[in-house]
Amino acid sequence: MNELYLMTTITNRSRGKKFIELYRKYGVDVTFSTLGDGTAVSEVLDSLGLEQAEKVVIFSVVTRSTWKTIKLALEKEIQIDVPGTGIAFIVPLSSIGGKKPLFFLTEHQNFEKGEESKLKDTKYELLIVIANQGYTELIMDAAREEDAAGGTVIHAKGTGMARAEKFLGVSLVNEKEIVLIVVKTHMKNRIMKAIMNKAGLESKAHSIVFSLPVTGTAGMRLMEEIPEESAGEA
Repeated sequence: MNELYLMTTITNRSRGKKFIELYRKYGVDVTFSTLGDGTAVSEVLDSLGLEQAEKVVIFSVVTRSTWKTIKLALEKEIQIDVPGTGIAFIVPLSSIGGKKPLFFLTEHQNFEKGEESKLKDTKYELLIVIANQGYTELIMDAAREEDAAGGTVIHAKGTGMARAEKFLGVSLVNEKEIVLIVVKTHMKNRIMKAIMNKAGLESKAHSIVFSLPVTGTAGMRLMEEIPEESAGEA
């Protein structure tokens, strides 16, 4: 994938709507939001001008040019550099499962599909599966059939779902589950393909799946025992 990133924004829950509105203004229509709590000790919070408050974490897919525009807007329009306002960062995407989800996630961003990007010597990848609520087991059953280990589920709320029918030919609900699965890089394509085939857009789960390169891990000893083998194409 050429020049695509997962943009992650963390801010106080009361400011979440303002960030999402700004992203829409600059062409990022699809976002996924989940709630969290800050964990910093009071001394750190005081030094940063932050309060111990409930957080919102916002995920969206952006191109490099979109990120440059949004970064400037965050600094000028929201004053994100003021302590306590929030943070935003990007992580490179390595692949997205299917052209329709790609166009759905990047509409209005003038993205042209290039070759899949790869970071050198990445042994693992993080699969992120976004699906309608209630279909985690369907997703994990498909992944386990291709030797994936366990996953972690996050409950989230999506925006821009009304546009799904135009791009995906299906109607998506706002309530979402995000499933995180760490896999070996050589297994990634076939696990993604299995999820797309059994829990993808043609299923009730209506899953979208993409992957992020992982540059370091700990606690993966059991996965190290899985032998490397040739990977199919997603």
